[in-house]
Amino acid sequence: MKPIWIVDDDQSIRWVLEKALARENFATRSFANVREASAALDHDSPQVLVSDIRMPGGSGLELLQTVRDKVPGLPVIIMTAFSDLDSAVAAFQGGAFEYLAKPFDVDKAVELIRRAVDESMRGEQTWDDRVADAPEMLGQAPAMQDMFRAIGRLSHSAATVLITGESGTGKELVARALHRHSPRSNGPFIALNTAAIPKDLLESELFGHERGAFTGAQAMRQGRFEQAENGTLFLDEIGDMPFDLQTRLLRVLSDGQFYRVGGHNPLRANVRVIAATHQNLESRVRQGLFREDLYHRLNVIRLRLPALRERSEDIPLLTRHFLQKSARDLGVEPKRVSEDALAYLASLPFPGNVRQLENLANWLTVMAPAQTIEIKDLPPDLGPAQAGVSDLAGGGGVLGNGEAGLAATAPINGASASAQPAAAGGLPVATPVSAWEGGLRTEVARLLRENSADVMDELARRFEAAVIREALDFTRGRKVEAAERLGIGRNTITRKIQELNLEP
Repeated sequence: MKPIWIVDDDQSIRWVLEKALARENFATRSFANVREASAALDHDSPQVLVSDIRMPGGSGLELLQTVRDKVPGLPVIIMTAFSDLDSAVAAFQGGAFEYLAKPFDVDKAVELIRRAVDESMRGEQTWDDRVADAPEMLGQAPAMQDMFRAIGRLSHSAATVLITGESGTGKELVARALHRHSPRSNGPFIALNTAAIPKDLLESELFGHERGAFTGAQAMRQGRFEQAENGTLFLDEIGDMPFDLQTRLLRVLSDGQFYRVGGHNPLRANVRVIAATHQNLESRVRQGLFREDLYHRLNVIRLRLPALRERSEDIPLLTRHFLQKSARDLGVEPKRVSEDALAYLASLPFPGNVRQLENLANWLTVMAPAQTIEIKDLPPDLGPAQAGVSDLAGGGGVLGNGEAGLAATAPINGASASAQPAAAGGLPVATPVSAWEGGLRTEVARLLRENSADVMDELARRFEAAVIREALDFTRGRKVEAAERLGIGRNTITRKIQELNLEP
């Protein structure tokens, strides 16, 4: 192993560190100024460099920049007796491994140097990994491999695809991949979140409008269908589309024609539609909230993205990927995660799915104190000091906007975990799972182990039956009152009672 270099104009500091490191069997080499250390870097390099920040003839920050240019990846610890904000910020902006304020505890300084040595030795094996081009999609879980195969099979097709899965699993990324590997790849990819646009504007957004069609329509405007001509139109959160607009969308999918708002001439739509939702569309059809004929038009090919907790073996791979990505975005050196921390992360439920994991990586890139992330470096809401792994089974975590989580072809999953309310700093607080949710998850696991068919439909029927039966018991069999209590229509509860054989 190479020696530890100590750069400080104070001879007593050099002596103390030399003796302390010698007791730990670390070889050392000392320099009294930046010029000598910079010259030595031309023909040699240390395992770790420890430098004062203010010295005659040059500063430790200048030496830090020299190290970045000559020996990328070398851990540098900056020392200073001037514990001010500007010095700390400058050190970390320059890529320092850690900032050590004088006077320091010698044992703690040696422990910090030992961590830097470990980081350096890891870096010798994996440093070039950070410059590799980001892959299009990531995943080693069987579900991911199924997704890759599905995209491959669809690469010569322009069939309509329905993508389902919880929020944050990466539905738009799958849609983009389907477009990129399709015969329409040279055409535009247009995305529209139908839940993010007010109902009054959504029709114009989809189909465009003619000049004078409504107040404020001062010029003709193309809609998303025209913009996506010869390409792909991705309709996200299709389950939230207003019912009357579902009729217009159905007509486009059936006839291949549409009208601008206020228009009288039909326009042809040569567009492939890919839709996505976190909703259980079958349930919404049964509730009368989604057109059954539109559902069947969209449900030609269905791809389901499982929650991240269903493919926990991919969490280490995705964590490293997002740390690399975050470091590139911020222009800093990528951080690494210890095996213990990776194992701990893989045990968490991540209710925000891959989006949550990406935001966690962004947080760690900025806030983790060292290049190698340990369990104690995780945000307080994810740490074991706040809640054990079992307590975290139902929520909590850092939320963000990543889109790398992908999965497989399978039946729809309407049981979407919602994000927890944010605490200070934007981090939600972990909450324990309730008793009935725990029992539900146990039952789901049992059915999956037994390879039961139509698990989602079976559980949905049992859930609805239990809720309606309890409501009827509560209201002593009065259907109208039970419907009001449950927030559903009287026709809906009558139909459900018949479908679920709940008649006394």
